[in-house]
Amino acid sequence: MAGNDVTSLLTRARAADIRALGRLITLVENEPSIVQDINELILPLVGRAHVVGVTGPPGAGKSTTVGALTAVLRERGRTVAVLAIDPSSATTGGALLGDRLRMHQHDLDQGVFIRSMASRGSLGGLSSKASTAVRVLDAAGFDVVILETVGVGQSEVDIAAVADTTVVILVPGMGDQVQADKAGIIERGDIFVVNKADRGGAETTRSQIRFAVSGGAHATASWTPPVELTTATTGAGVDAVVDAVDRHWAQLVSSGELDGRRAARSRREIETLALELLHTRLDSLAAAVAGGRQDPLSAARELAELLWRAGP
Repeated sequence: MAGNDVTSLLTRARAADIRALGRLITLVENEPSIVQDINELILPLVGRAHVVGVTGPPGAGKSTTVGALTAVLRERGRTVAVLAIDPSSATTGGALLGDRLRMHQHDLDQGVFIRSMASRGSLGGLSSKASTAVRVLDAAGFDVVILETVGVGQSEVDIAAVADTTVVILVPGMGDQVQADKAGIIERGDIFVVNKADRGGAETTRSQIRFAVSGGAHATASWTPPVELTTATTGAGVDAVVDAVDRHWAQLVSSGELDGRRAARSRREIETLALELLHTRLDSLAAAVAGGRQDPLSAARELAELLWRAGP
């Protein structure tokens, strides 16, 4: 696709053309050769959106909670984009969970955009293209970009490196598990939600989580991760979660921590992309050695020289 076509798509996306925006995300997913052009075009347009990561174990009600959060944000006059990182299909490489099956109540709302993206087993656990997709949604002018993971494996931890604010969704009865998992997502959560609070044991779980997160990485003098109770199916408690998200954003901006987090995010993305480039070259060399076109030592020297030329 020509650069002029990408520029046209971006212009239309910023004018609320949902089809053009969807086409841009598809290009990010499927056309690696055009991704750099897209990144260069959107560079002056990014940085305004609040990127909110939502994660948690399967069955916690993440998608329902995201739908409820979106409804409250829309009531408050904000536009919302939702990017759901789903497991890849082994046969097609596509996302198993359909875009329109997640939050159908928002289908006709022009202020909401919903898209699934396959994880595709990237080196970082989270889709390597998710960061670019988030930037595209930011450049399109959405006030809030919600990034949801399927909630299994490394993606639970990785989402904290992509989002400005990380919301962890749990359910009653998970307090002991939380306390045993302080090295995982618990150390990275900014806000915790005990969903399905109409079940018994919600208050006990909230107390256990509060104790577990009191010394977490995101517990600082200016911010202690709150633990909210919700029943997302009815909307109960969701306003309080949005209030907490807004308070955290205000704290990030006023303290200057937002810039630090985004710099760390950029560093991680650069590292991931560099490793992917390195692995691509390594795969090429391995194929040459396996095919008898190059010996292992010369291949190793070629790779080492490539790294040396890059410098410190």
